[in-house]
Amino acid sequence: MTVAVSTPTVSELGAVVRTLRSWQRDDAVVQLHPGDLGWAWRHGPDAVGRAVRTWEDDGQIVAVGFLDGPSTLRMTVAPERWTDPDLARALTVDASDPSTGVLPSGPAAIEVPDGTALREALHAAGWGAGEAWSPLSLDLSEPVVARGPALHVEVVPPGDTSDFTAVHRSAWDNGSFTNQRWTEMSAGAPFAEARCLLGRDDAGVPVAGITVWSAGPGRPGLIEPLGVHADHRGKGHGTAMCVAAAALLRELGASVAWVCTPSDLDSAVATYRSAGFTAMPERLDCVRTR
Repeated sequence: MTVAVSTPTVSELGAVVRTLRSWQRDDAVVQLHPGDLGWAWRHGPDAVGRAVRTWEDDGQIVAVGFLDGPSTLRMTVAPERWTDPDLARALTVDASDPSTGVLPSGPAAIEVPDGTALREALHAAGWGAGEAWSPLSLDLSEPVVARGPALHVEVVPPGDTSDFTAVHRSAWDNGSFTNQRWTEMSAGAPFAEARCLLGRDDAGVPVAGITVWSAGPGRPGLIEPLGVHADHRGKGHGTAMCVAAAALLRELGASVAWVCTPSDLDSAVATYRSAGFTAMPERLDCVRTR
């Protein structure tokens, strides 16, 4: 088997997004999603291109990785190749060898879905267990049950994003998500099937925001990210926004709503569970410590 790894050009990112969309399946639980690339698009397409790695076999993309930071790779494999041991070994060799340009030398982490031969191959090559993540899902085959306080929820339109970005800056205590960053994000290929929602209380005050990423009808959609303004926490607004996001994904034709959060963020896990999401088995990153 000859599997070639490469970093796509900006013009090739559209094909990567389309491939990731086609791989989303209910039984391929919480894998790398177009929305993961879409949220990173706020830094511009050049930054996204530099962070993506693709593997091709006979001209077809068979695996995609995304560098979520300099030494953390979020990765998935074409569903029909999840159990392919030869592909798994080839991917492990590339991820383990700094000369391939996939990951630098030294400590590193790889997130890969459970049930893949790649996870087994990484462990066989000496990669250990790392950070714990909690995937959660909500079946969208039936209408979403309202939970949490009543909010006035609106879709954020282009050109009127200040309240939405301000909520997120407050939620994360980080001033980097500006209106310009939103504009960059909304211009990306993944945003064609995404929406940002803003929740206001009865006084019209913006209290929470969330973004939903559809992969198309009949496929799982992703929530990424949710933010509640620091001055309005503890009132159930996060729950209400998660419900609104899931309902919108259902309108867009999604089969299920997915979210994945670090397991040690107890408040985040509790918020999603209170919105009706069901916790799935915890997932551990694969790590190299030196």
